[in-house]
Amino acid sequence: MEGRVEIKDGKAVIVPDSPVIPFIEGDGVGADIWRAAVLVLDAAVEMAYSGRRRIAWQEVWAGEEARKRYGDPLPPETLQVIGDYKVAIKGPLTTPVASGFRSLNVALRQIFDLYACIRPIRYIQGTPSPLKRPERVDFVIFRENTEDVYAGIEWRGGSEEAGKLIRFVRENMDVEIREGSGIGLKPISPFASKRLVRRAIEYALERGWRSVTLVHKGNIMKYTEGAFRDWGYEVAQQEFEGQVIKEEDLEDVFSGGLPEGKIVIKDRLADAMFQQVLLKPEDYDILVMPNLNGDYFSDACAAQVGGLGMAPGANVGDEVAIFEPTHGSAPKHAGQDKVNPSSMILSGAMMLEYLDWIEAARLIEEALQKTIRAKTVTYDLHRQMRGATLVSCSQFGEEVAKNLGGGKRT
Repeated sequence: MEGRVEIKDGKAVIVPDSPVIPFIEGDGVGADIWRAAVLVLDAAVEMAYSGRRRIAWQEVWAGEEARKRYGDPLPPETLQVIGDYKVAIKGPLTTPVASGFRSLNVALRQIFDLYACIRPIRYIQGTPSPLKRPERVDFVIFRENTEDVYAGIEWRGGSEEAGKLIRFVRENMDVEIREGSGIGLKPISPFASKRLVRRAIEYALERGWRSVTLVHKGNIMKYTEGAFRDWGYEVAQQEFEGQVIKEEDLEDVFSGGLPEGKIVIKDRLADAMFQQVLLKPEDYDILVMPNLNGDYFSDACAAQVGGLGMAPGANVGDEVAIFEPTHGSAPKHAGQDKVNPSSMILSGAMMLEYLDWIEAARLIEEALQKTIRAKTVTYDLHRQMRGATLVSCSQFGEEVAKNLGGGKRT
């Protein structure tokens, strides 16, 4: 019987055997990658649970299709359904550059308070990579999703509002800003910072990860990103006493060895961290960072494991979770049945894991790896692999579905 997912106290996810899951195909290549992904998701659930569980998909609309249907790129009807059913999955939505409406992706995160953007960066064997040892890459980025410059608090250069702010800071704070400047604000609060770090530490403890690293540019932005760092340490020390150890205490107290069942918390400057993820990725498990840093890092790190086509994501709050590929809508490839659907497929696997349908999620990950190791790939990977077989987006989904199996059924 179909039912709704329930989330209790922001943590416990109660799932019926046939949950209704809203989906948004998305703009551009969204329709192509969704068709490939849903084939794999349904096949994995059937394989894992022999018909005792299934997903009841319910289509809702956002972006260009919603504009055509409702005259609104993010209609109230869509928001109502997602809010009612708690867990959704979506394709990419187009955001204009420098003009037009603000990002629909950001709007969804803010409307539903999806404060944790969770993006695993993990190498799948056989995937082309610029690294010599890509197998060392296996960490998860936690990006704050509601504040920082992504809050969208900005005014156009030359506007009356920007002029007022320039005059205000000049006259009241003795700060000079050039006339005609565009003005943006960068709010970072203890509330948002602490709840993100709290969720990241809980995630690390639940899954047996060994470190959480706060990534910031606090040496320059002392009262925003520096404060993010300080508030993160406060959460670790005040709420996880006895479970979390500061990096500098490892040598003094534990002779450099991390005790079983505990995690170490440390911090790194963002610019230095870009080197660390290339040179010493194995030293890091969970990376926690403000919004803009998280955007840069998750895209840059995806290049280490095959590109954005291999990069899944989740936007999670205390009441709602929305899963989505990391990449954009790629309108020039729309309708060509060409692009790599792996990011969408892996986002679906993340969703199944969130629902605690672990068996189905693992089947997908294993089947995807088997398909790539067989060198049956879409154009983005094919052009980097010798002896590979080029397939379309839909054919790739069919191959992954064929390679399901060998996992535990329940």
